[in-house]
Amino acid sequence: MTSMTIFIAGILGLTRAACAIEPIPSPEPISITELPLPPFLGNTSEGACTADFNPRGTGCIAQTGLNSGSFLPDGKHLTATVEFVGAPAAPDPAHIYSGQQLFIIKTDGTTFSNGDTWKCLTCGVPAENQVGATALDAYPQTFMDGTRAMAGTNIVDCGSYQLYSDDCTPDKVYIYPIRLSDTSNDNYTGTGASIRELRLHPDQVHLGFDTFVFSGPSIGEFSFYGRLQFNETGSRYDVVNASVLISTSAQSVITVNGSEVVFDPEGIAVGELRGFTGDGSEILYVGNPVESCNIDIFAIGITTGKVRRVTEHPGYADPISYSYDNNWFIVLDTRGTDRMEFLSALRTVPPVTDLLTVAAVASVRNNGVRRFFRPWLLDHDGDRGLYFGQQLNGNNNTAPGDTNDPYWNSGADPRWSPDGTRVAYYEMFAVSPACGGTNPLPCESNPYADGRQVRVMLAEFTTRTPTTPPIIPEHSDEVPWAIPYKPGMSMPTFTPFPNGVYTLYGAQGGHANVTFALGTTSSNIVVTYHNYTVDGKNVLNGYENVTSNTLSQTLSSFDWYSDLISEGTNGVGTKKTSADGFHFQIDVMTNEFVANGTLTTVVDDTTYNQPCNEC
Repeated sequence: MTSMTIFIAGILGLTRAACAIEPIPSPEPISITELPLPPFLGNTSEGACTADFNPRGTGCIAQTGLNSGSFLPDGKHLTATVEFVGAPAAPDPAHIYSGQQLFIIKTDGTTFSNGDTWKCLTCGVPAENQVGATALDAYPQTFMDGTRAMAGTNIVDCGSYQLYSDDCTPDKVYIYPIRLSDTSNDNYTGTGASIRELRLHPDQVHLGFDTFVFSGPSIGEFSFYGRLQFNETGSRYDVVNASVLISTSAQSVITVNGSEVVFDPEGIAVGELRGFTGDGSEILYVGNPVESCNIDIFAIGITTGKVRRVTEHPGYADPISYSYDNNWFIVLDTRGTDRMEFLSALRTVPPVTDLLTVAAVASVRNNGVRRFFRPWLLDHDGDRGLYFGQQLNGNNNTAPGDTNDPYWNSGADPRWSPDGTRVAYYEMFAVSPACGGTNPLPCESNPYADGRQVRVMLAEFTTRTPTTPPIIPEHSDEVPWAIPYKPGMSMPTFTPFPNGVYTLYGAQGGHANVTFALGTTSSNIVVTYHNYTVDGKNVLNGYENVTSNTLSQTLSSFDWYSDLISEGTNGVGTKKTSADGFHFQIDVMTNEFVANGTLTTVVDDTTYNQPCNEC
């Protein structure tokens, strides 16, 4: 695919508010190219990857089997996790190109010594070098020493050799599992706790991650921060001195105090951890909304506990990556697709009913495996006023297979080159059942002869001057506002608010009557607004009535009635359900939207409708 340059304003006029915080950066030229990859193969049977597909015998990839990761320190190589298929049986030398592996892609147009633009790091690693290792299946991240990379819940180590060098051969590679103790007397044996979504801290010593906790009819998620410590005896990395990222003062966005509901937009409510700022001083996370149904990224100071809202656009923001110099970030977001705005485009609505709906609302962002994510560039301070960033691939090149083809959507995580001039991200192709078949959205013909459904893209900021990444000093283990983790401890539980009628006062005037009727498997919240305003510029009236019903640990149904009107500097907006209400169910693990009735948001002359069922 040829390189092409894009230049767009990337500013969406969803609010009339003028920007008066920080200057808005000018859009800049961006060149997008596609990185070369091994051949993709639909036939996964043994021996199917023949010399006809790969004459060098260095493997074929499953059509969906790749997730790109981060750059090596030299900026010329990119890590990825891949699933090799069709390898011949042993003793053919190519038999090692099988299963989930960690490999490296060249990003500078050169090749490795064998002529390939890629190198498998873990293919052929002896069994004794990977005792206890788990799947190399997610979020590959490199250490700045260039000799180690993290993939899944493992660290791949080549000793004193750079990962990209010819000297880094399979016999020199070790794969060490990462382990968090989960019982007080486990003596550091066994598999430990189940951890996910690992993110390496910029100091190269600490780690952030999440865990799921299943309790009764519900599912909970907790985020952690801890120190990586090599355990030579156990041939693994232990997570020690960990903290559970829950405030010791039990702060939250919504609390109850006597007869009042209190809304604190700076309350600590860490949801799923998504990484760290470039200097490592803040933890990035998807938090509870501070505007109803608006799922955003927040940052919290590791030592200060101060919360900063990073994104505000009424889409859904999730994967995020700050540049090494901490001046910019890339976020994957539904902004520009209108996927979420039927829920979230009415601004300054406090997140009261979100106590029931937040997980379900967040799940609308996808249609099954299809993500409606696009990569957006913003400066350190994020969304403000009319500034919503610049879409990396925001050009008019929407033909099949082109750089902004809407059937190719971004996957987590985008990653910066150390010198700040490039960003790598990967994209996934929409196929049935996310389109076609019974789905009203028709599928696009695959533009690639080998049927690949994933590709890796490189965005280059062509007018930027390369910078040297700073060395981040080692941070403390202590998180003063969080709860120290003790192996075997019970995770904190959320105490439901007492049922009853409360008053929520607007920060700048008006009030709302709030009724909680919260149960184990069925709960109801009713909110009625009376000239309610949080900013003194937009006034909210009307009501919302939401009932949630738990059908399983991950599946819930909702009965939703809404008739809201907001007037002010954000324009005139309404959020209304049809006369029979809006009824939908969604499984947070599969993200397939099914609804009866309608929920529609109108802002001035723009109408935002819900997506069709299962699309």
